[in-house]
Amino acid sequence: MSKRILIVGNWKMHLNASQASVLLHRLHERIKIHRAIEVVLAPSMLVLQPLSMQLDRRKFRLAAQNAYHKDEGAFTGEVSFSMLQDLVHYVIIGHSERRLHFEEGLEVVRDKVASAVRNGITPLLCVGETGQERHAGETKQVLHDQITTALSNLTADEIEEVVIAYEPVWAISTFEGEIAKPDDVGLSLKFIRKQVAELYGEKTAKALRLLYGGSVDDQIVRGYLELEDCDGVLVGGASLNYHKFAGIVDVAYQLSQERGDGDDNNT
Repeated sequence: MSKRILIVGNWKMHLNASQASVLLHRLHERIKIHRAIEVVLAPSMLVLQPLSMQLDRRKFRLAAQNAYHKDEGAFTGEVSFSMLQDLVHYVIIGHSERRLHFEEGLEVVRDKVASAVRNGITPLLCVGETGQERHAGETKQVLHDQITTALSNLTADEIEEVVIAYEPVWAISTFEGEIAKPDDVGLSLKFIRKQVAELYGEKTAKALRLLYGGSVDDQIVRGYLELEDCDGVLVGGASLNYHKFAGIVDVAYQLSQERGDGDDNNT
């Protein structure tokens, strides 16, 4: 049986509690339940709790955008993974904006991944090269370093539960914003899966879910979802527009039907 297509909406630092509630309501109205599709919403930390009360868990799961790797202690202003256990299924770790703006290096990302797993939360690990690294021919080396370090404290069984999102920094609208060609994305996703296979075995690599994230919207998402190694997408700006985000879910559903996943609507 094929993996469920995973669609993750990263709302970043947008929307207060009431605005987030309105967006979730619109998504509830627009998105149907599909057994072949898993839809995850990553709002700001502030609104995770109220949205968890409003959420239809048959349709959506929640993700945190960040957390601190220590379980507790004198770390004023931080939120730990252990505090998020009852709220979220996923947490985004190593996003390019965290790496660049907050100087989160390889070791910080590694510790966060291990902490997420320790607390029963699935890490959604982001990896990807900058435009400068790409033009210097360093894409594979960057991906290798980011993957091997981030996963170094996990067992093969634990890694099967991790999600890795390839998000080339040069393709994110916040930065250069160049649209990545599906063929290029496919090569990087294949390289990522190969790296995991070499480190932890083919079984682990095959079970791993790989996403693409880089200015994805409803008009171009199909080209990425059709890639052999792509199991879903991490959506940024388009996730704040309920028409576009619901459209992405619709495209994923259509593709699952064409593949014969045997999914029926429940609403």
